[in-house]
Amino acid sequence: MPAYVIAFLRADDLDAQPLQDYRAANTPLVERHGGRFTVRGGLVDVLEGNPPGGVVVIEFPDAAAARAWYEDPDYVAIRGLRHDHAETDLVIVEGA
Repeated sequence: MPAYVIAFLRADDLDAQPLQDYRAANTPLVERHGGRFTVRGGLVDVLEGNPPGGVVVIEFPDAAAARAWYEDPDYVAIRGLRHDHAETDLVIVEGA
């Protein structure tokens, strides 16, 4: 069953260089674990609640692959770039 990592980001500048560096380093790590970006930025049309600055959705083959990406030592090493420059809510959701 596919699983999705969904991130809601809030930052003063989502295009800041450290966040660009994070995205560049993260992309091959996502691919390493069989993931692919289905949403990465783009216009957010808020129907209810508070608008995030940005939304990212990553599809993985299953929840185990999503968790393996998140716990990958190479990903852990770059997470600080995101933590230092954006507030993020991050979840794994199993698909249908």
